[in-house]
Amino acid sequence: MKYLLIICLIIIVFLIMKIAAMKLSLRELSEDYEEKASLHTNTVLSVSSRDKDVRRLAIVLNRTIVKLRDSYNKYENGDHDIRTAITNISHDLRTPLTAISGYLELANRQDKSPEMEKYLEIISGRVDHMKKLTEELFEYSIITGGEITEEKQDVNIGRVLEDCIMNYYPALKARGIEPDINISEEKIVRRLYPTYVERIMNNLFSNAIKYSDGDLKITLTDDARLMFCNSSAKLSTVDVHKLFDRFFTVENARSNSTGLGLSIVKIFAERMNCSVKADYEDGKLIIEVNF
Repeated sequence: MKYLLIICLIIIVFLIMKIAAMKLSLRELSEDYEEKASLHTNTVLSVSSRDKDVRRLAIVLNRTIVKLRDSYNKYENGDHDIRTAITNISHDLRTPLTAISGYLELANRQDKSPEMEKYLEIISGRVDHMKKLTEELFEYSIITGGEITEEKQDVNIGRVLEDCIMNYYPALKARGIEPDINISEEKIVRRLYPTYVERIMNNLFSNAIKYSDGDLKITLTDDARLMFCNSSAKLSTVDVHKLFDRFFTVENARSNSTGLGLSIVKIFAERMNCSVKADYEDGKLIIEVNF
């Protein structure tokens, strides 16, 4: 009986030591996984344990890490290639568009019939539209490269909004839109990128001008929440969920937009750690940026 008890104790001690060793190995494996799972390293997991199950687990995890890393590299390379292509295409389009604009200016100085004036006006409008699309594509390829070219500054949100309203007021009036404006009387200052804030507001105004059915409500609250609300029968709940996707456009506006405006809004907002969302209620589109 005594020898049996000793044997049992030895077995128990052995099992405890084995369990402790396995726990240590798993802990090491877990810590190593957190480090090696980074997509910016080429190393894989190493394991000191001789336990075959632990070593098998390490092999499976390494296979997963390698596949994940390969997929990420393919995505990065593909995304980089797309940005490069967009940059090259938009750059190549600038030269002929500039030349066409020059010849149009010369043509407009010549004597011409009313019918020819009408044709030249149409061509000029299309050229201006192509320039705008080209600039948006070029800008998008630059901003998605991850470069921030300015320092954060104290930005007076209300003042920037008021300036944008003044700039876009003629365009709103031309569309028959009389904006309902409600700006907080509080001085709202946040540490942000000034260019990003201005571009976010510009794109929100452009979006409203394109899709509003004739109304626009602009609200800036005391806690720096900026809301644009307008009726838009063109949209649906499905569309709203895709508004911030790259190159998404509403079907009947597809010929007039690259679908980059709100995508750029989202990119700039996220770079400043600001939230942005869109809702569609009772036929009204509500876009909110929380600065």
